[in-house]
Amino acid sequence: MRILLAEDEEHLGEGICVNLEAEGYRVLWAKDGEEALDLWRENRVDLIVLDVMMPKRSGMEVCERIRAAG
Repeated sequence: MRILLAEDEEHLGEGICVNLEAEGYRVLWAKDGEEALDLWRENRVDLIVLDVMMPKRSGMEVCERIRAAG
């Protein structure tokens, strides 16, 4: 299973990645909303975990764009 994690806080992102990878998941980590959208467009992911407050685009904006794309 591939998970897209969008988290701009370095220590939180690292901790989440380490724990998910330890459980066998492949994690793509975006550090802002634009990068999250780019990674989503370029990769097939099974789950997206979004931080609400991120640089460039909020997690809500990213979610709205992904939902609109179908």
